[in-house]
Amino acid sequence: MQQGKIIIFSAPSGAGKTTIVKHLLSINPQLNFSISACTRDKRGRTEENGKDYYFITPEEFKKKISNDEFVEWEEVYEGAFYGTLKSEIQRIWDSGKHVILDVDVKGGLSIKNFYKNQALAVFVKPPSIEELASRLTARNTDSASSISSRVFKAKFELSFEDQFDKVIVNDNLEKAFAEAEKLVNDFIGTKQPANV
Repeated sequence: MQQGKIIIFSAPSGAGKTTIVKHLLSINPQLNFSISACTRDKRGRTEENGKDYYFITPEEFKKKISNDEFVEWEEVYEGAFYGTLKSEIQRIWDSGKHVILDVDVKGGLSIKNFYKNQALAVFVKPPSIEELASRLTARNTDSASSISSRVFKAKFELSFEDQFDKVIVNDNLEKAFAEAEKLVNDFIGTKQPANV
């Protein structure tokens, strides 16, 4: 069976990568979302284990690290681990689909490095740091200190943009969707109907 491909979307928190990935999943049946493992608590009532994330304890996470079960993992904030399980990538390939990931910048680069030409790494960038801060505030899911630390981290993450295969500036969501669709279709070889 032909091995699938991997499309990685990375961005500073609040840049819109999750919205873009959800859009791509809604229109392209060849894609399957790679569910990350994490040690944080569920956000609100909407997140589900095995759908949004695999929610596991820090102890379980550390055991999987020592067993070399992750393609990449990171302690994003103190005591908050996130990672991509090798078994999750294989699960999607075994189903005959391509993998799409929504991961942080460091994780995205690690996955690209691991899978090389089989992976397309896309960096989604906000139009500005100020716009990013206002998006995070509008989301209303984080405290002021959490927003401040995310903005600080975003400034650092933006310095890695040139290590990605492609960059999408998310200043207009419809335009970002169209750019993302084209990148993915070109990479996995999907034939699009010609726009008349």
